[in-house]
Amino acid sequence: LLFLFFFYLHLCSLLKRVSHWSLLYSCAKTLLCLVVELMSLIVSTDHYLKQNWIYFSGSFYYISTTEKSWQSSRDDCLGRGADLIIINSKEENVSTHTSWEFARKFQKRLWIGLSDRQSEGHWIWQDGTSLDESFWHPGEPNSYWGRDEDCAEIKYINDVNSWNDLVCTNENFWICEKKTGV
Repeated sequence: LLFLFFFYLHLCSLLKRVSHWSLLYSCAKTLLCLVVELMSLIVSTDHYLKQNWIYFSGSFYYISTTEKSWQSSRDDCLGRGADLIIINSKEENVSTHTSWEFARKFQKRLWIGLSDRQSEGHWIWQDGTSLDESFWHPGEPNSYWGRDEDCAEIKYINDVNSWNDLVCTNENFWICEKKTGV
């Protein structure tokens, strides 16, 4: 970043000698902003990878190594600058089964950011968006035996359609997602 600062100072001194200073200054300022954003992304990427996050398709993912309730899991994600995972596509759902060996190998059950706590039977993501594409295990969601199963988990049963509804106070591992905006 120190290099960028000196580069910027040198660029400014060159631009002051040019007659179209305001136009060139504006372009240089835009370029500098892009470079700073890129450097910020590189530093951020390094930070998340050092903390055992996984990068996939524009987001970082963190799989917990302890178990908590759905709300406590979400609070943990928020504390990390992320939130429980929102699965937007078949590819993202499949990646949870193929890429994350920890969860698959030990058949961990993982909270995702989906619930029907606000309105029974109306499943929404924790950011308020509707559930457009789902990957429920056959027969799910079912509020098994009349229990209040309002939170969704990925239940590893060697099938990509492995979502299950579960009582939110049960303790599971969880997946945080941090979108990078790239």
